[in-house]
Order: sequence, then structure tokens, then C-alpha cells
Amino acid sequence: MSDRLFIFDTTLRDGEQVPGCQLNTVEKIQVAKALEQLGVDVIEAGFPISSPGDFNSVIEISKAVTWPVICALTRAVERDIDVAFEALQYAKHKRIHTGIGTSDEHIQYKFNSTREEILERAVAATKYAKRFVDDVEFYCEDAGRTDNAYLAQVVEAVIKAGATVVNIPDTTGYCLPEEYHDKIKYLMEHVDNIDRAIISTHCHNDLGMATANSFSGVMAGARQVEVTINGIGERAGNTSLEEIAMILKCHKQLGIETNINTTKIYPTSRMVSSLMNMPVQPNKAIVGRNAFAHSSGIHQDGVLKNVQTYEIMDPKDVGIDDNSIVLTARSGRAALKHRLHVNGVDLTEEKLDKVYEKFLVLADQKKEVSDADALMLAGADTADTHAVRLDFLQVTTGKGVKSVASIGLDISGQKFEAAASGNGPVDAAIKALKKIIMKQMTLKEFTIQAISKGSDDVGKVHMQVEYDGALYYGFGANTDIVTASVEAYIDCINKFKKEED
Repeated sequence: MSDRLFIFDTTLRDGEQVPGCQLNTVEKIQVAKALEQLGVDVIEAGFPISSPGDFNSVIEISKAVTWPVICALTRAVERDIDVAFEALQYAKHKRIHTGIGTSDEHIQYKFNSTREEILERAVAATKYAKRFVDDVEFYCEDAGRTDNAYLAQVVEAVIKAGATVVNIPDTTGYCLPEEYHDKIKYLMEHVDNIDRAIISTHCHNDLGMATANSFSGVMAGARQVEVTINGIGERAGNTSLEEIAMILKCHKQLGIETNINTTKIYPTSRMVSSLMNMPVQPNKAIVGRNAFAHSSGIHQDGVLKNVQTYEIMDPKDVGIDDNSIVLTARSGRAALKHRLHVNGVDLTEEKLDKVYEKFLVLADQKKEVSDADALMLAGADTADTHAVRLDFLQVTTGKGVKSVASIGLDISGQKFEAAASGNGPVDAAIKALKKIIMKQMTLKEFTIQAISKGSDDVGKVHMQVEYDGALYYGFGANTDIVTASVEAYIDCINKFKKEED
């Protein structure tokens, strides 16, 4: 059994399925290059048949990176495989990832089929994909709830048909670590040709056990793990890359190694969080704000005496810079550029100039600009090319009085103004906005998050707006939460206006 564990990153495929976290092609290339520097072995770049955007992203990512394997997802459908191969045409190392559901729940309710028919489709899809590429990965969707004997039959058949990697997903996050370990162990012991393929884990976090299950699978013999940065992904997310990498780094006695450059973990985490407008929870293992913070007096005393009393990792091992340069209104471009670089963001001089102008405005409002603030400024969409832009906003509010808002918009170069009252400042501002836009929009979700601490810090607003039967996600950030809310709503409007145009 090899002591090399392959890291398969699906941040750009499974991770990007989180509502409101979709990236454009340029942003995907930026993440892909960071993943290459991080040292991942395989980048799952997308699901090409699903949309022209995904198809194009796989093409451009294939051009942008050199040594990682570029993987494209398909269903066990010939047309899917054809399109995936076309999207992979520029990849230096190609992999097609095809598969089908193997649990009785999927067979009966999703496919209205039988075990025998599913087995035939699995073999046929593997053979068809093998006609195009040497490296074929097969996924047994919902393997976590699949009968072990039948699962072994499918795994043996697809390996015989040419699969080089077989993925055993706990699609619903249902398995207990012991169950998942035993499932992988069963396959290792009952599949005759198991030595001709790598067994892979792909675990979801519905019950909070994704990393535990993946690691249990590794201990049972799996030698590829499918992960995402910050554990992002559908529903409760996926196994976190950073957690698997640091478990193995901390437990060297296991003798299992990865190619991950762990000092790149934190910058990559921050970059993905910024681009996807998805804050990392403060208590997130490895990359959370509090991961290396100590507030307990007993803990602080121990750490001051010897850091190893409460820290099993050196923050520098994951890329956290202890000697942070504090950003203020007196900081120059070089300081801002340095802090962004430390956090995984490198800007062109032209882009840096624009971000620096926004930085100075923010720095005048705050005593200190945090890394999160700087990342927000660097990752926020520039409004210069948007059809709808906020010119001004004035709100009067207070206890015992009706909130009133006046707003000015620039719509494709034309100026519009409106005023409205509401049940609070945000309600009044959005009602004034709607008077100008005159579209039937419904606010479905409204979330406010503070980037860090303090009354003068930037607040992030995430919105979900329904228009013409479709959902649009918007994002706004400002030291004034009402302004951030209006900007998030305008972001939604710009997205559906772009589709209309």
C-alpha cells in the first residue's frame, strides 16, 4: 500500500455549487493557479455539459495550469463524456470523472432501474470514457448507503473496464467513521483487481463527519481524498483540504504524505473566501480567525510559557504571518500590496491603484483596516461597468418616527432620484430603489455579517432576490449597513439586467 495520498480538489466544481458563490472564468483561473501552487494533484475544473460557462472554464483552466491533472465531471451518458473530452482538449494531463448512483435509493427512485442495468451502464460509461483518455475516474454515487457486496461488484467491473480511480462518495454525509472505514476495508479485501486502481473518498459534512470519514477511509486503504478549500460545498459542505493536510502533517508517524505546501493554505483560504464572498467561520479548524487565538487566562498563561502547551501547529506552517503590517490611512501602496500578497491576492498595478483609492476612503473611516477589509476591497466587483450604480443615499430614522430614504441612481449614464418611507432604514431605502427600477422583485433572503469586530468595521450583506421566477444573489460591503444593503440589492439587479441585455 502506497504511502502517497493524492489530493483531488473540487472547490471549482462541488464547492462552487453553493448558492451565491459562483465565480466567473477569470476568478476560476485565479483559484486554479493558487491550487497549483498549493500542490494539489487533481483539479476538478467543472461539469462541462451543465452550462457554456462551465465548459469554457474547463478549457481556460486547462490552458492556465501545467502539472496538476485537470478533471471534468460527467454523468454515465455518452454525450456528457463527448463534451467533457472536448473541454479538456488543452489539458496537459486529462481525467474524465464519470459515474452513476449505486444505492438502492438512487436505483429505484432516481433511475427507476435495477442493479443489473446500473452495472451495465457503469461499465459502458467507463469503456466509452477510456476511448478518449487513459485516466478515467468512476464515482459510485451514494456509495455510503450502497450495499457493500453490490458496491464491490460495481467497483470490480469498472476497474476491469479501465477505471484508474474509483470514487466511493458518502454523498449524503450519512456514514459514521467506523462504517465508512469498514466499507473501504471491505472493498480492499473483496475486489480482486483492487490493486489496479486507486480508491478515493468523497465525503459530505451533513452530520459534521466529512473529515473524520475521509480520514477513516484513508486509514482503510484509500489513497485519494476529494476535498475543497474551507470545506465549502453543497448543503453543509465537503471535506476540508486544510484539515486533511494538517492531520497528516501533525501525525507524521502514520507515514502518509501529500504534495501540499501547507504554507500556502491560509492565503488560498482567504482568496477563496474573498472571491466567493463566503466568510470563514471564526472557529473553523486551521483557517478560522480563532484557530490560533487564546482567550482563556489559563490557556494564555500556558502559551506564554511554552506555545506547545496548547498549540499543536505552528501558525507559520499554514501560512499565517505573525508579523502583520498594520494598515492605516498613512499606509502606502506597498503595504497594501504586501498584505494582499500575504493573503493570496496579487493585483496588476492598474487594479492596485483602483483598490488603493477605495482603501484610502475606508481607512479615513476606520482607525485600522483589517486583512478582511483589504480582501473585500480587492475582491469586490468594480461598479464602473455596471448598468445600475448608486450615486447617493440619505436616510432619516429613529425611534418613534417613520424612516425616510432618498436615493440617487445612475442607470447607463442617466440620473434618477426617488424617496420613500418604510418600516426601518433598509426597508425605506429599498422601497425608494424600487420606485426607480419599477420591477417586480421579491426579497427572499437577507443576511448581515460583520467582517470583524468594532462599531466602525465593514459589514457584509448577502441578499437573494427573486425576479421573473429566477433567484439572483447579491453582495454589498460598507461601513454603513444600510448602504451595504442597497448595494447588495443593486448587485442582484445588475445580474438580471445583464441577462436581459
